[in-house]
This record gives sequence, C-alpha cells and structure tokens, in this order.
Amino acid sequence: MTDPSHAVFLSYASQDAQAAQRICEALRGAGIEVWFDQSELRGGDVWDQKIRREIRDCALFIPVISANTASRQEGYFRLEWDLADQRTHMMARNRVFILPVTLDASAELGGDVPESFQRVQWTRLLAGETPPSFADRVQRLLLPEASTPIRAATTAQAQIAGANRTRVQASRPARRGLLAAAAVIALAAVAYFAVNKLWVSKPATASATSAANAPAAVFAPPPHSIAVLPFVNMSGDKDQEYFSEGMTEELLNSLSRINELQVAARTSSFAFKDKDVDVATIAHRLNVGAVLEGSVRRSGNTIRITAQLINAVTGFHLWSQTYDRDLGDVLKLQTDIATAVAQALKVTLLGDISQKIELGGTRNPAAFDAYLRATKAFQSRHEAKDLPSIIAAYTEAIRLDGTFALALASRSVALTSYITEAVSGDAARETFEKAEADARLAIALAPELAQAHAALANLFEVGTLDFAKANEEHERAMTLAPGNAEVLRLSGKFAALMGRFDLGISAGHRAVVLDPLARASYSLLGNALYAARRYREAAAAFAEAIRLNPDFKGSYGNRGFALYELGDLDGARGSCEAKRDYWANQQCLAIVYDRLGRRADAEAQLAQMKASVGDSAAYQYATIYAQRGDRAKALEWLDTAMRLRDPGLILLKTDPLLDPLRKEPRFEAIEWKLKFPA
Repeated sequence: MTDPSHAVFLSYASQDAQAAQRICEALRGAGIEVWFDQSELRGGDVWDQKIRREIRDCALFIPVISANTASRQEGYFRLEWDLADQRTHMMARNRVFILPVTLDASAELGGDVPESFQRVQWTRLLAGETPPSFADRVQRLLLPEASTPIRAATTAQAQIAGANRTRVQASRPARRGLLAAAAVIALAAVAYFAVNKLWVSKPATASATSAANAPAAVFAPPPHSIAVLPFVNMSGDKDQEYFSEGMTEELLNSLSRINELQVAARTSSFAFKDKDVDVATIAHRLNVGAVLEGSVRRSGNTIRITAQLINAVTGFHLWSQTYDRDLGDVLKLQTDIATAVAQALKVTLLGDISQKIELGGTRNPAAFDAYLRATKAFQSRHEAKDLPSIIAAYTEAIRLDGTFALALASRSVALTSYITEAVSGDAARETFEKAEADARLAIALAPELAQAHAALANLFEVGTLDFAKANEEHERAMTLAPGNAEVLRLSGKFAALMGRFDLGISAGHRAVVLDPLARASYSLLGNALYAARRYREAAAAFAEAIRLNPDFKGSYGNRGFALYELGDLDGARGSCEAKRDYWANQQCLAIVYDRLGRRADAEAQLAQMKASVGDSAAYQYATIYAQRGDRAKALEWLDTAMRLRDPGLILLKTDPLLDPLRKEPRFEAIEWKLKFPA
C-alpha cells in the first residue's frame, strides 16, 4: 500500500453533514488526519479523480450510514462506497480497511450496503456524538497498518499488529477474550509502546488543579511525526546563539511545509533547550515518532551543520549527515536536509519540494543574518520599547535584499504590534500604511507564503476592523499552512470570534497536537470554546494554559470569565484576583464583584482600570456595564469604541458578556456597521 495522503476517509450523505462534522472534529482533535469533503459543488472530473486517489491511498475508510443513506440508491457517497468496496477485493481478507459508523438504530437493519461493509463490526455514534474511545479505536487501527517512521523491529511488534487485526474482526461475544490475549502480548512488548487511549486535553472539571494533574499523553505517535530540537551552538561564541536557534527554526519551518509530515511546533520543541532530557522522554512528551537533533558551527559566511534523525521508539539512528556550506546556500541546505529527513521517514514527496521550502527566503548572507537577529529579538521582547530596534533589524534585512518576502512579512507583524502597543493618532496611521505595504509586497513576491497572508489578516483586524478582508486572508493562510501552529492559532481564534465555532475549536485541538507545551495553543482552544458557550471545557483549557505558563497574566482573567459564565462566582473571583494588576483581570473583577454584591470594590476596580488604560478599553467598559444591567452606558461606550476604532470590537459578534444588548436597535446598528462575515 502507498503512504496515505490522509489516514482516514470519511464518507457521508449530504443530509448527515453535521453529524459527520462532529466525527471529523473528534478524530482530528485526537491528531488523526481526515479527508472530509465539505464542497457544496461535488462532482466533475477533477473531483472524481481526487476522490479516487484519496480512497486508493487512505489507511481507513469510514462510511457514515443512516436512514438517509438507506433510503437513497444514488448520490456521491454511493460512488465512494463502491470505490472502497472495490479496494477491499484487492486486499488481504484479514486487513481492516472499512470501519462503518451508523448514526441511528434503524440504519443497521436495512439499506443497500456493500457486502464488505457487513463483514466487519459497526459502531453506533448517535447523531455523530463521538466518545474518546472511538478515536482511540481508530488510532489503534492506524498504528499497525499505516506507514510510519517507526518500523517493526521486533517479533513482539508484529504480534501486536496481528492481535489488533484479529480483534477488530471478532464477533462481540469473543471480543473480551481476544482483548485479554492482546493485553498479554502488549505487556511482552512494553519496550515498544502501550496501545491505549490517545490523550486529548479535556479534563472533567474546570479547576486548575485538575488540569495540572491531568495524565501524561500515552505514547501513540501519528505517522510521520517529528520534533526538531534546538541545534547546539558549536561556534564557541555565545553571541552566535541566535544563529543556531534561527537555523533550527528555519529547518523546522521547512519540514512543516511538507504536508506529509506532522512537525511539533517551535514552542514545544524549544522547551527542552538546555535541559538534561533524553530523546525518548522528549518524544513521549510531544507524541512524535522521530527526533531530529544536531549542531551548528559558523565561521564568517561558512557554516557546518551536523544533523541526525533518531527513531524515538528504538533509539536507533535512522540517518545522519554533515554539511559544509556557504551561508548564501542556506536555502538549498534547508531543502537538502528536509528532503533527506523525509526520505529517511519513508515519506513519498509530491512535486518539487524545494519550491515550498525556499519560499520567501533569501540567498544574501547578510540579509539572512539580520533577519535571524530580528526574529530572535522579536520572540524574546518584553516591552513595547523593544520594538523600534527589532523593526530596524528587519529593515536592514530588507535593505540588503528587497525581495526577501519573509522579512517583509515579519516586519509587517512587528509594525502591527507597534501600532497596538505603543503609538496612536497620526503615527499609528503612518505605521499602519507601512505595515500594509510590507504585507502586500510580501504576497506579491511570494503568493503562497502563509505568513504574509496572516500578517495582512492581522493588520485588517486591528488596523481597519475590516473583518471581511481579514477573513479572506486568514482562510488563505490556513489553506497554505495547515501544519503551522502559529497560523492555526491566529486563524482559528478569528474563525471562532466570527461564529465559526467548529473551525475554531478544530484549529485549537490541532494546535494542541502540534504544540502541546505552548500556552498559546490552550489559549486558542479556550477562547474558541468560550465563544461557543462551552464554558466548562473553556475553563479547563485556560487552566492548562496557566499550568504551562503561570506568569502569563491574561490566562487568569480568561479562566475567570469562563467560571463566571458557569455561575462559579467565587472561582471566578479567585482566578482574577491572582494577577489583579493586569487590566483584563480588573475588568473581570469589576463584573464579578458587582455580581457578588460588593459594589464599592467593583467601582474601585473600574476606576483603577480607567486610570491605567483610559478610553483605549472602551469596548471592555461596555461589557462591564452590560453585565451590570446598565444598557444605556454600555451602548455609550460601544459608540466610543466605534469612534476610536477600538480593536476590541472584533469580539462583539460572539462575546457572551454583550448578550444583554443583542436585541437593542443601537447594538444591531453597530454590528451591521462592522460588517462581520457570515
């Protein structure tokens, strides 16, 4: 079998789209790749070829069976069923390829389904509600069959694969005995990995304690998953640390552009820098099957990179190589390493991979050096006053190479941060024009560069409040870089705020899979769940964000708001009081104290907030008065927010705190003026 372009193909009738979406979201949330066609216009030669290729290459075919499919003798799902049935005739009989799912009780008893569907056990997921056990079962089915970087190295591994194949085909009465036998075999192969439920962050309670004590992820790495550890600086100069880190990040980004790979994001991979942690432990923490590590030695414009790829299960080296190159050849070097890693992981590369990896880069050594310096400084900045020197470093990179699209996109992001953190009035408008020009030039130079589209989207959000244009750019960025955790975080949060909750939550789950040690991944997931009114899950996600980064003050207020909406006023108060010097937590306390009857304390918090941030928090003042029941003042502050073009207005469409105002004509007029995308 060829390597699957997607692990799972989900087939459904159009009437069952909502239920199928739930199944898809649950599987993707568990880190499983799913082909899920949501096209409104299905059919045609191109569509037909794509469907045939996906069904030919997928590892598991899941037909969604219901009363709708039973009553219809034609439809695109019928073509998909026939293609899957044909494939089963070319495979070994004991190979599990089809996993039927039924949405209701009646569908199991009738309907014209292929004989191959009837040979295997069906799973009932009423209305598409998908428990973790189903995702666990799919994950276990994929592990023995899918092409992975972890090759079968022992007899025990083969025994596990055989046991899984037998167990899925067993009749229900025999299942318990076979599971016991499989458990014995698994114990014998404990050096390989435990076949168990893939952990998804969804604690049962909303407290910080429960999230902190959540179980570690069971080691079940997805196919072709890899982490890139920070390469060691061997230059003998501590000041060259930015270069070794920058080269590591560029390699990581290069690998993430290969759609066939799942690459752990920077925050999680770099969490182990200068830590005495072995490769196996790192792989377990990040749930990856392989680890790339190495070193960088620089002398002037000459670099030596030594890289080695390690099988995270066996500990054996899969590949190693040393490269001596001129700094001007760094793009070609990234391509060479990424290609070698992909081949070592048995990935079939489609097309010219160099076009993806070298997109938006530079061959000018000095420009590349300036870009790495600026990027390091931007990532480690603490205050707004750091931004001018960062912008200057990006400007130097662009001066040296005016076609350096990545530097242009990065300077646009830095300029946008400067707008929101440090400048106002005419200076803000001038900075906005520069940031927009940078983003648009980057797109013109490299139309497929996701970072450039994300930069422009961010600018539309905070600069012009043009949410329709921001939506277009976010969608483009997510399409171009589905494996980039930062793009997922930016675009996923925007989708949730625009009311596209399924997309936002799905992006949040995916970001957690790609960057499990990043506070920002759980913040995205929490924000998406909060906007969707799933407050208990949102509180749990924010609690995990706090556990990962207790110093980030905003997470305490976010958790406080989720607990407030749950009616847990004491819990909300405690969370927001933990970091009460932060303005958003003061906003939270101004609301919670009032609801607790502590009017004087509520007024004191509001006064403190106004003294520290002034009218720039006009939108937040509107939420406070809305929750107090003072609709007139709330609407006045929303008018002020509109006049000031307050970036907080992006929250207006879905913010639960403004629900008391939604039927007010003045509120409806403001919402109409903002022209939120449908």
